Amino acid sequence: MDQAASARVPEPVVAIERADAPSPVLLVCDHASNHLPSRYGSLGLTADDLLKHFAWDPGALAISRRLSELLDAPLAYGCVSRLLLDVNRDPSEFDSIVEIADGVMVPGNAALSTAERERRVTEVYTPFHAAVEGLLAERAGRGIRSALVAIHTYAPSLHGIARPWHCGVIFARDARMGEGLVNGLRAEAGLAVGVNEPYAPSDRVYHTMSRHGEDNGIPAVMIEVRNDLISNDDGQKAWAMRLAPLLQSAAQMSLNAEGAEPPKHQATD
Repeated sequence: MDQAASARVPEPVVAIERADAPSPVLLVCDHASNHLPSRYGSLGLTADDLLKHFAWDPGALAISRRLSELLDAPLAYGCVSRLLLDVNRDPSEFDSIVEIADGVMVPGNAALSTAERERRVTEVYTPFHAAVEGLLAERAGRGIRSALVAIHTYAPSLHGIARPWHCGVIFARDARMGEGLVNGLRAEAGLAVGVNEPYAPSDRVYHTMSRHGEDNGIPAVMIEVRNDLISNDDGQKAWAMRLAPLLQSAAQMSLNAEGAEPPKHQATD
């Protein structure tokens, strides 16, 4: 293929690993990458900026891949930075494409035209969610019931305020997965577990899980791990080993309870 033809081939925005895996857990990692497609350059940011948390969730893909292996579970993950477009936001939300990220101006996102915003929705948001929908449908066609798990990471502090939790479990009205996971994590001495902390569905961070999970009666939960705890291979392995059996148990219990009305948690959404 010549260079001109190669330049016209769009870069992938979503990837799926272990698509045929039999686990009831289906893993999703929205903010897996800080990559920007070549035509966008760096969006006017520095290389150091693109390593910061506002560009991606450091360590999230590493944990997701370890969990995928431990559970023999499928994994869908994003291949571009959320700075281009955040697939975990409704495209109509003002911050699905940010002009300022944690106080840093993003020149390549300033004063975007309607056409450019629509282009990013078409090229990033739509294929990402189509891939998740397709994976769920294909598994259902093989008689596999799914429980959705989103893997995210967060910074130890925000705007100078320390976040004391080691991890957070985020869920909305359907508590089937969330409460089982919280109980399992809190059984470990010394582990500080946030319930809808450091984020809650009311912070609009639950879009992917709502769209593909709760809105369709599919058990879902979002996990946040503090990123300083998984900055190296040892930390990533330890957290994957901690989460894997709890996720397996919570997913199976949730799916076994299907048919009964899901318990209603008093979430702040």
